[in-house]
This record gives sequence, C-alpha cells and structure tokens, in this order.
Amino acid sequence: MSRRKKIYEGKAKILYEGPEPGTLVQYFKDDATAFNAAKKDVIEGKGVLNNRLSEHFMKGLTAIGVPNHFIKRLNMREQLIHKVDIIPLEVIVRNVAAGSLSKMLGIEEGTPLPRPIVEFCYKDDSLGDPLVSEEHILAFQWASQQDLDDMVSMALRVNDFMSGLMFGVGIQLVDFKIEIGRQFDGDFSRLILADEISPDSCRLWDVETGRKLDKDVFRRDLGDLADAYTEVADRLGLMPKNPRSDGPKLVN
Repeated sequence: MSRRKKIYEGKAKILYEGPEPGTLVQYFKDDATAFNAAKKDVIEGKGVLNNRLSEHFMKGLTAIGVPNHFIKRLNMREQLIHKVDIIPLEVIVRNVAAGSLSKMLGIEEGTPLPRPIVEFCYKDDSLGDPLVSEEHILAFQWASQQDLDDMVSMALRVNDFMSGLMFGVGIQLVDFKIEIGRQFDGDFSRLILADEISPDSCRLWDVETGRKLDKDVFRRDLGDLADAYTEVADRLGLMPKNPRSDGPKLVN
C-alpha cells in the first residue's frame, strides 16, 4: 500500500495513518534496543518475524474473546490495527523471577513464583519506566479503579493463553509486558490490548535447557537474536517445513 502520514515512531515500530478513520498501519522495524536504548543494533529480519508472531498471538487472543487492536496483516512488515488512546502504563505479568525482579528483591533468576504477579510501570523512557503502585495510578488519574481491575483481568487471561500455547511447543513463558488502550466509539469506550506481543516483549525459555529465546539474547550477548526468534516461529509452525536455500520465509 502507498506510504501514509507518519503518526508516531518508537524504538521498534512506526505507526502510520490508516486507510480508514479509526485505523492505523503498524510497521515493524529491524531495530533492536535494550537498557532504554543505551544498547542498539539492527537485526535483519527481526521486524518480519515480530509482525508474524504478534499476528499469530493476537488472532489466538481474539479467538478466546480478548479484545485487541489487530485487524489484519498487510504484508511482511505491516499490519492494520484499530487506533486507540494508549494508557501510559506497561502491564507486566511474571511467572518466574527474572530480570529486574531478581535484581530488585535478590531472588535467584529462574525461581518459580507462587502465583503470577502483575506489575505496573509508568511509560516514560526518560525516567526509566519506573514501577508504580495502584495508589500512584489512581492519584495521578492515569486510570480508574475499574480500568485497573479490567487491566489485571485482561493481563491474566493473556498469561493463561500464552503460557499454554508456549508450553505446548516446549517454551516457558517467564514474563511479558503488554500495553492497553482505550478504543472509542462515539461517547462509548472500551479497553483493548494494543502494541504487540512478541519475543521483544516476552521472556521465553526452553523448557528443557533454560536457553533464552527472547530479547535477553541481545541484552546479554548470548548469540544471534534472529535465530532465537526464528526458532520460536518455527516451533509454533509459522515457518515452512522445507525453506528454500535463499533464506527463511514465514508461512502466510
């Protein structure tokens, strides 16, 4: 499709004006960043993989009744999405201690948690996306109590779906983050899942070996990030069985 007006550019995606009111085109970049963009690189094919993986996850969530912004994939790097007003919070669900939780509380990485923990971080790169409590959220009116209840419920439903899907292909869902936005229809609005779900936003470990198949490969210099993401896509059946010699291609 012809290029449209750029609405927003983030670290991993670009949003363009959509073909119809209330829609946007989301373009997945090959850029990889870590530590609030202190570490950067371009990983060839990463955007293609994340576009296909996020599509797969969003379609599965739609099938179980979790509302989200995905409409359809347009091509290898772009998808058509509903326009939403993003709530300025990252919603994090943790099943296993890792990353910042291990550092903050001194819990050994890999320790299973007694139940999924839902956290909120205020979206502000300049502040390092700080962890905030529900009291902060309500005091600064970033969301209402009903919004918070709905966001936690949605996050746990996503966790149940993603955990089962990943475990079925030998991958443990350690943690993930999502963004949620308000979709408006006149005076009516509802909360829906937005942004993306991909190895960029999840911690994924091989069940048998604990090998990392997510952005920690890039953060910690553990190997080739594109290979890790390709393996996730392959296990989910999104890669062809007999790829041609000119490189891997995703299944439509």
